[in-house]
Amino acid sequence: MAAIHSVVIIGAGFGGLGMAIRLKAQGQDDIVIIEKGSDVGGCWRDNTYPGAACDVPSHLYSFSFECHYPWSRRFAPQSEIFAYQQHCARKYDVYRHMRFNTEVAKASFDEAQGAWKITLTNDETIFARILITATGQLNQPAYPKMPGIDAFKGAHFHSARWDHSVDLKGKTVAVIGTGASAIQFVPEVAKVAGKVMLFQRSAAHVLAKPDRAYTEREHRMLKRFPITQTLDRLKIYIANEARVLGFTSLQKAMTLFEWQFKQQLKKFIKDPELREKLTPDYPIGCKRILMSNDYYPALAQDHVEVINQGISEVTATGVVDSEGQHHDVDVIIYGTGFQATDFLTPMTITGRDGIALNDAWKDGAEAYLGISVNGFPNLFMLYGPNTNLGHNSIIYMLESQIHYVQQCIAAIDSQQLRSLEVRSLVQTNFNDRVQSKISDTVWNKGCHSWYKTESGKNTNNWPGFTFNYRRQTEKLDLNDYDIVR
Repeated sequence: MAAIHSVVIIGAGFGGLGMAIRLKAQGQDDIVIIEKGSDVGGCWRDNTYPGAACDVPSHLYSFSFECHYPWSRRFAPQSEIFAYQQHCARKYDVYRHMRFNTEVAKASFDEAQGAWKITLTNDETIFARILITATGQLNQPAYPKMPGIDAFKGAHFHSARWDHSVDLKGKTVAVIGTGASAIQFVPEVAKVAGKVMLFQRSAAHVLAKPDRAYTEREHRMLKRFPITQTLDRLKIYIANEARVLGFTSLQKAMTLFEWQFKQQLKKFIKDPELREKLTPDYPIGCKRILMSNDYYPALAQDHVEVINQGISEVTATGVVDSEGQHHDVDVIIYGTGFQATDFLTPMTITGRDGIALNDAWKDGAEAYLGISVNGFPNLFMLYGPNTNLGHNSIIYMLESQIHYVQQCIAAIDSQQLRSLEVRSLVQTNFNDRVQSKISDTVWNKGCHSWYKTESGKNTNNWPGFTFNYRRQTEKLDLNDYDIVR
């Protein structure tokens, strides 16, 4: 049998990068990071569409151990976040652990060896005592299932796989979808395209984005007094954390955001018919609340059309809406989001007794703390089921998970354990509590969103305060796990 590595991490986005950095600080050096892309970065490497940026302020959208970074703006653009991740990989000597342009096909747990057998798409096999998945929830683009989609003769691509070779100048562009990516790239496309047709299944709630560039004076102060950035980080965290009440126990608080949305819409959209098209038919917060200062002004332009009818088919030269009207277009851009509820796809993960993770999750993904799954020893997930946020920085959640996984690995090492597997009842009780809390949130008020499976189970969001999640992940309790020595 080949040598068994201590830890194999799948994915080099914020989760995998942070996990490797903290494990190295703990003294672990036998770490292999498998990354299907050509660099670190995850979604911030892949999403290079025009206007791509974060909707969490820069000072909070960073690691707590590397938070004094010279961000140019209040909300960092994609290129800057990607550069930050590269900076962290260099500074903490993580690049030498990377295997880029390498993809995992499947992984199975070998009970006799107490190790994971990981098979790559090139048929190479490697082994690890501990397998950590850090593939994120937003890495597999979701393409719309429309008849004739392959018949279209023009350029067509997903926003997460932006084709920069396509010149949009003067073209008629169809944009399908109105999610978080679309509201950022539509204004940029509208600047150069001859015509933009935006096909929306449902309107989004869009609020003003309090973004601006930092002044030279602010940069000098932040550099000279790093504590100012730390304090600003704390201020942003507290302000964002309070917003969770509007999603959960104090939904009347959403009235303020509803008012802000209506004011934003009224300010920029003067046409009553267009305003009606852009008014959602579901409670604010049920789907992701978006932020933009140029989305509505872009849609108000004469060469931009919002089409509420669904799409019945795609032809060689355009799109046919549900009322039978054919729209001639040169380019189609899919802003249709990601397969967020299909965790760990397209990999096949097989645990103890030959159980496949897809079978264990046939009723929707779930995991203890979003990290551990019964039947899958020594497997730990970052950004797993029910750890997504609608109100704060996901990096805070990732650092909570990283700290917990560090404890699990330390226990395996110090006590010479063959395996650590969360108990079935512990996982069930945890997820029963999570689903019970979710049932009374705004996310469960009748809308269809990427937070849910087709059956309606919310497998993505954490229904509470992030500091409560940190409290639950603060200390490993080995009584929650079955141990094989």
